[in-house]
Amino acid sequence: MGIVSKITRRTLLVGSMAVAGGVAFGIYAYKSPQDNPLLDDLTEGEAALTPYVMITAAGVTLITPRADKGQGAYSVQAALIAEELDVDLDQVSVDPGPPSAVYYNTALANEALPFSPSDQSNIANAARAVADAAMKFIGMQITGGSTTVADGFTKLRAAGAIARETLKAAAAQESGHDASQMRTERGMVILPNGERISYARLAPTAAKMRLPENVGLRDPSSWRLIGKSMQRVDIVAKSTGTQTYGIDLRFDDMLHATVRRNPANGGAMASYDASAAEGMRGVEKIVELPGGVGVIADNTWRAFQAANAVEIEWGDPPFPAEMDAHWATLSRSFTAENLNSRPLDAGNVEAVLSDETIELEYRAPYLAHAPLEPVSAVVQVGDSRIDIWTGTQVPRFIQANVADLTGLKPEDIHVHVQMMGGSFGHRLEDDYVLHAVRLAMEVPGRPVKMTYSREEDMAHDYLRQIAMARVRGTARNGQVHAFDLSIAMPSVSESQMGRQGLSLGETDPIIVTGAGDQPYSIPNYRVTGYKAPQLAPLSSWRSVGASTNAFFHESFLDELIHAAGADPLEERLRLLNDATARGVLEAVGDMSNWGTPMERGRGRGVAFARSFGTPVAEVVEVTDTGNGIRIDKVYVAADVGRVVDPVNFDNMMKGGVIFGLGHAMNCEITFANGRIEQENFYAFEGMKLYQCPDIEVRALENGPAVTGIGEPPVPPAAPALANAIYAATRQRLREMPFSKFVTFV
Repeated sequence: MGIVSKITRRTLLVGSMAVAGGVAFGIYAYKSPQDNPLLDDLTEGEAALTPYVMITAAGVTLITPRADKGQGAYSVQAALIAEELDVDLDQVSVDPGPPSAVYYNTALANEALPFSPSDQSNIANAARAVADAAMKFIGMQITGGSTTVADGFTKLRAAGAIARETLKAAAAQESGHDASQMRTERGMVILPNGERISYARLAPTAAKMRLPENVGLRDPSSWRLIGKSMQRVDIVAKSTGTQTYGIDLRFDDMLHATVRRNPANGGAMASYDASAAEGMRGVEKIVELPGGVGVIADNTWRAFQAANAVEIEWGDPPFPAEMDAHWATLSRSFTAENLNSRPLDAGNVEAVLSDETIELEYRAPYLAHAPLEPVSAVVQVGDSRIDIWTGTQVPRFIQANVADLTGLKPEDIHVHVQMMGGSFGHRLEDDYVLHAVRLAMEVPGRPVKMTYSREEDMAHDYLRQIAMARVRGTARNGQVHAFDLSIAMPSVSESQMGRQGLSLGETDPIIVTGAGDQPYSIPNYRVTGYKAPQLAPLSSWRSVGASTNAFFHESFLDELIHAAGADPLEERLRLLNDATARGVLEAVGDMSNWGTPMERGRGRGVAFARSFGTPVAEVVEVTDTGNGIRIDKVYVAADVGRVVDPVNFDNMMKGGVIFGLGHAMNCEITFANGRIEQENFYAFEGMKLYQCPDIEVRALENGPAVTGIGEPPVPPAAPALANAIYAATRQRLREMPFSKFVTFV
């Protein structure tokens, strides 16, 4: 457990610099001070300077509230604070901190706004300020949407700068020297006479001082960490096998548990007979849960065995039992009644469509998140508090929902966020935590570690949306002239937020994200989203709507460009109306030597997508070997405005490409008799190691805003691969996974 474990209501002024947008939005409640959750139980000589910096006799702890799922979030947040605080990463500890409204995500709402990142108009910036205010009022502490850097780039540096200047003021008070004549270095304030005073020594004085409200941030020319390759704070532990994840936790007197729920996610349990399981070795209790049963035992294996021994009669699935019915539902959803949004409607599509119009259908299947670490949680129920240790992206949702379940106050629910072995959106859910709490309530006082089996984890994943697209278009005089894309999918927001008792309104931008927000100037250009009825339960999957919609958009655009007889890269460059977007496409063209001849049986495919504010372009090269398709090389360029850590950026880009390619090649989730057929990794294979291509990455920093990179490399991967396969074989792939139609070697 981290050193931060309790929440207090005492207030500490953060300062306008620490709350992005606060200066621009003139509402007192929005600009007013927020609670600092670190002040509880500080002992003599300790200080919590802003909610992000704690100084004790043991040293400096940086609070990194965006969850780390393997993407390096703790390191990048720590680096942003350390840049201005003048400490190095080898000097500090990092802690995710407690759930708190002060850690609300300032960047999360941008995806819901109808403004491109390049739109810096007054109305766009005013809308961003309003959306940010809403996030603050709600206290939306969520990790997702590739917002960790976008959220923290200014806020965390400001927190470090405020702490630094407060420490200098403390040194001035103690020494009598002018603070303006002091400097800081590696956790020390250096006085004009050369004397060095450690931050730890200054902490008692600094803790009593009012924080400055306006602190300037350093010029990039003086940065020590940002933009430089750095060693992640978790690299030694992960390299030596000593990193502790949630599933690794051990406590004295700990019991173990698991659950077995209706294989049709959300279905009920009609009846059960646990008599055989109750007599098995090590079994402590069998507990009825919503939709299934839980088993408490003396170790996880015995809990698994006992859960499988319970005889259960399951209720019917709450969605169509067979896969054909899911596709049929989408097919029936392209109606005026289901029309949800039309973010693009340029020119007059209907008027220019002709007898030569191309009309096609594309499909994208359900997908599982399938992280390596299955979900787990350790829960200890006390008389007046509950402690929960788990990897999560939504600690405040857990806090609120457990409070509702138990009748305790939210401040009595203590969530200790753990490092995660992957997520891809899987840990945005909290139903498994509620099951763990129900089980722990049966044995108060004892910690209970609840772990899902891999099969249970797969069966009760909340899936990537299924989606279908119908497209029409024309090409004339060597150019794309009309482009009409209609997309049908169930609402991810309605499914996911509905489980939290929230509603984001009838219009779901996810249905058209990655298609209706692309910076192309096609003369007659229309994108329409149709909200299909709810089917299988859904959740955010890495890049969410863009993961399907970029495939639809860029594949069909490629078909129209080929029909026009134009070059796929040059025509895209002609159509793009955004300089930053053009920059990444020009970069991959340069990297891949686009336009140079290729041998017979080889092909290049290009795709572009802007998602989460980040434009990404990819070129994939393949060879038709005669025995199947081999992916030879991938070139990928992205513009995030500012790269914090070049090494981590490179890794994230390559990982996103592999993730996107592997799922496009081989993965789908299907239903039979209401059950997911792919129950483990052997039936849900991504890219194999020997199939992984060489990947070349280029980072650009021309964008108007700092954006994220965790999700944006995924959307262009599938269409770039499909377009490359067409270039090599003249076979068009309009449905994923591609392995249904071609063999990969």
